[in-house]
Amino acid sequence: METLSEKDIRSSFVNCTKGEAARLKLPLDFAELPWEDLDFLGWVDPGAPLRAHLVLSRPDGPLGIALRVPGATRTSAVKSSLCQLCLTGHASSGVSLLAAPLAGARGRAGNTVGIYVCADLACSLYVRGKRQPKLRSGRYEESLNLEERIARTLGNLDAFVAKVTQG
Repeated sequence: METLSEKDIRSSFVNCTKGEAARLKLPLDFAELPWEDLDFLGWVDPGAPLRAHLVLSRPDGPLGIALRVPGATRTSAVKSSLCQLCLTGHASSGVSLLAAPLAGARGRAGNTVGIYVCADLACSLYVRGKRQPKLRSGRYEESLNLEERIARTLGNLDAFVAKVTQG
């Protein structure tokens, strides 16, 4: 992913108001982000932990999606969950259901779409093996190479973004 400025990020959101985009807090480590290892930028807002954000590169510029994070829930230590973007297995607390308001009038009317995703939104790092999930049995073996896993993750992300933007 190409390096984005704060202005690029704030102006990219399609499913929140300009005021909400102006108030969001960027990741605490924004200046040190490993842009070359990111397929998209995802983070939980450090100032509002029930909000998360995704920003991805598009040919016509970055596209941002605002998400809602559920409140704390009890999770099982023995169950595992799978991220719908990168297909990384986690202990159940490592995956969260995030809800995105739809873009436009349908979103203002309260319509949302949800996705189960890595709770820290670090799918790009899990796919590349630069971050390891907290899973008792370890990482699942895959027959896909790195480029194929990245393509699969981006395809899953594109499908989710299409649901948000096209309703």
